[in-house]
Amino acid sequence: MAAEIFPKRHVISQRQAESLVNLLRAVLPANPFYAAKYEAAGVSPKVSGLGHFYDRFPFTTKAEIAADQLASPIYGTNLTYPLERYTRCHQTSGTSGTPLRWLDTPESWEWMLGNWQTILRIANVTRDDTVFFAFSFGPFLGFWLAFEAAGKLGCRCLPGGGMSTVARVRAIMDHRATVLCCTPTYALHLAEVAASEKIDLGTSSVRTLIVAGEPGGSIPGTRARLEALWPGARVQDHHGMTEVGPVTYECPVRPGVLHVMEGAYIAEIIDPATGQHVPSGEAGELVLTTLGRLGSPLIRYRTGDLVRSALDSHCECGRNELALEGGILGRTDDMVCIRGVNVYPSSVEEILRAHGGVAEYQVMVQRTDSLAEISIQAEPLPSVANAAAFAEELERALQTAFNLRIPVTAVAPGSLPRFEMKAKRWVQM
Repeated sequence: MAAEIFPKRHVISQRQAESLVNLLRAVLPANPFYAAKYEAAGVSPKVSGLGHFYDRFPFTTKAEIAADQLASPIYGTNLTYPLERYTRCHQTSGTSGTPLRWLDTPESWEWMLGNWQTILRIANVTRDDTVFFAFSFGPFLGFWLAFEAAGKLGCRCLPGGGMSTVARVRAIMDHRATVLCCTPTYALHLAEVAASEKIDLGTSSVRTLIVAGEPGGSIPGTRARLEALWPGARVQDHHGMTEVGPVTYECPVRPGVLHVMEGAYIAEIIDPATGQHVPSGEAGELVLTTLGRLGSPLIRYRTGDLVRSALDSHCECGRNELALEGGILGRTDDMVCIRGVNVYPSSVEEILRAHGGVAEYQVMVQRTDSLAEISIQAEPLPSVANAAAFAEELERALQTAFNLRIPVTAVAPGSLPRFEMKAKRWVQM
């Protein structure tokens, strides 16, 4: 079989510019939200290229969308077509503010299904697979989109909504599921419950863990822990958002590196403070333009996700799409500056998971005026014999990594919360 030929960087940019023209032609002046926004900014809908787009078109923020939906309940004015054209309604989780309601036309839904199928295909999921979805199937977009995309590929799809964790573990075993879709945290919890029920995951048929919803899938320590608990399975990370859809897939060659589907999105990485593009290799905020979600588009949307691009635009896998080293590093509102040191949630998790012995943890954030401090409660695995020594070892590991003293307290087994959805481990005091 001939090697796949991937588009060069200049071809990707050229196609994005063409798609952008089509997007703006569809959206303006039909979409009241963007028509008013760009009129107020004095922006013409005509673009002469991506550089012109970056220079002239303002960012879109979640606060703007939330205010628009509040002013024009319940869906707001970011709708390109009459309401009767829309057949799907989902909403964001609300973990970082007011939940947003999002409508989609059949055409926009098909566009997102195609993006999700890309994630599945690159994870080597085929019609021969049985996929278990360990979700509650609430109003968030990702559950339904993933389920339908796998069905369109011809997979046998098993919904896990309305089931206890024990029932889900048994269903995975009974149905001989080969692919598990859930958050990294919940995959850890499923394994924990399997051990308590004396269910040997070494005999399961699961060969692929497709995870998202939080950074853990691209954190080496968490990946290693997951693959140890699910013997024979490989972690496949990706990410997306209800308001933009599925955005990235994991590089098939470099674990922990996510590629942006740049045929579907224009991606930028900016300094959160200045709004200027950051150099390759520096951390910044991911900004996305949805090129195919014409019914409810987002143009230069500040996602709040912190990422770092690879220095080399050409990846070892042969692709030239934007590569994000370490996946999603965290959120702009999650990063804590402690005595001049920027501490990201993903960095803390990597240290704790790499050390081993951590069943669950919680980070307590205390702020006094402009100062912040953190402390950690760590729940040891049953195999840990000396909890006090365990806490001291974690403190030393954190001291080495950050050159900061971060207090760690060992707590009783089972005392910290477990999460099915996005884990809320960082608590503001």
